[in-house]
Amino acid sequence: MTQHETWVALRAHWQELADLGGIGALLGWDQSTYLPRGGSAGRARQRALLSGLRHARATDAGYGRLLDQAGALDLGPTEARMLAVARRDFERATRLPGEFVRASAQHAGESYAAWVEARPANDWARMVPLLERTLDLSVQRAAFFPAFTDPMDYFVDASDEGMTAGQVDAVFAELRAALVPLVDAVAAAPAPRMDFLAREYPVPTQLRLGEEVGALYGYDFVRGRQDLTAHPFMTRLGARDVRITTRAQLADPTDALYSTLHEVGHALYEQGVAEDLLDTPLGGGVSAGVHESQSRLWENLVGRSRAFWAGQFGRFRDAFPEQLNDVTEEEMFRAVNVVRRSLIRTDADELTYNLHVITRYELERQLLGGSLAVSDLADAWHAAYEANLGLRAPSHVDGVLQDVHWFSGGIGGVFQGYTLGNVLSAQFYAAAQAGNPGLDADIARGEFGRLHGWLREHVYAPGRTFTPNELVQRATGQGMTAAPYLAYLRGKYTELYGL
Repeated sequence: MTQHETWVALRAHWQELADLGGIGALLGWDQSTYLPRGGSAGRARQRALLSGLRHARATDAGYGRLLDQAGALDLGPTEARMLAVARRDFERATRLPGEFVRASAQHAGESYAAWVEARPANDWARMVPLLERTLDLSVQRAAFFPAFTDPMDYFVDASDEGMTAGQVDAVFAELRAALVPLVDAVAAAPAPRMDFLAREYPVPTQLRLGEEVGALYGYDFVRGRQDLTAHPFMTRLGARDVRITTRAQLADPTDALYSTLHEVGHALYEQGVAEDLLDTPLGGGVSAGVHESQSRLWENLVGRSRAFWAGQFGRFRDAFPEQLNDVTEEEMFRAVNVVRRSLIRTDADELTYNLHVITRYELERQLLGGSLAVSDLADAWHAAYEANLGLRAPSHVDGVLQDVHWFSGGIGGVFQGYTLGNVLSAQFYAAAQAGNPGLDADIARGEFGRLHGWLREHVYAPGRTFTPNELVQRATGQGMTAAPYLAYLRGKYTELYGL
């Protein structure tokens, strides 16, 4: 084959892998939104079949030969990176037997379907054997990569290339040392007014407002849509089909708002990847931590800022005139930044959120290391929450059953990305502010274009062209550091609570 023919063949194979991945994402999106409950078993089989088909194509011997042939080509830096990422993905995929991939996918579907029923019923016993199977599969998966002696090292590297569990441990230790006294100080201060958030806010209006703000941020609804689900997520179904989901409570409009803005942040990243990278190995977010940085940036650093509410409070008051007729902009700003220890990770404020993540990460380390049995996990959960947050869940609904992750995928490699995202969100935002003086004034006017443009250029467009560490260095001028994040939290909450 000529150089041109080899490259065309590779691009065609990458397109096929992307399409198979998109079909799988469509099945998952439907399962989480509109699938009738009676269709769960069939959907698990379908997803298992498709996972097996995609794995077979991802590990095809002919594809491996194409990658070998391409190694001799004269490639530019972007194409060379495409080939390097494809080679890394191929080598990782070929270590996983096809039967293992199919069995894992089917189990994930069955476990998720059971969790949807078990959580509202507080039926932890039903999930124990399923989670034991999940743990077995997770340990098996890590064992296929003997270069990682610690299973958590494998999972961390799989989601954030180049990072180790030891690095995560160090970041978590620094955060815990800095945040625990700050949380204690804030928790002892007088709480802001919250009563108006408990009034009834019609859900259709909540959803419309979230979509309006998402569009202002830059989310393109021509290439996406929003739907309701139990646990919000963003998913890419195709090169130009990036969807978000949200949830809503009648008595708290901020739940839907910030769920939407969080997922919009993920979607802006995916929609911002350069067109010429789509449907290639570089055509998506570079890592879990960098991806989460964008959801947290748009949700918190922008959406919970004083400038945001200066620009958007009028919109909300016009939409809910009766509910907000006695509420000021300042009261709304303070209410959405209340700090209180809580049981639910996804509802947690900025200061306590990382303690929820650290709890899960440490429990995962114990499960993967063999020092904690699944049968003892619920009790260990309660003990960890009492130690880290001073709280005990009244039931498993708000305890070990609350997160979907362990019941729809594997154990390990997911939760630490949330805190890494928090750290990077402040680092990226500080760099954007340095390059664009006056961003707060833009946001107060409801103008988000300069911020979105900077992020698109420096974070979104490269896709996976650079490693996570390289991307952070190029965008901010330094390696990952928690300093901007801690400075942001200290400055914001010291002022808010008069410390």
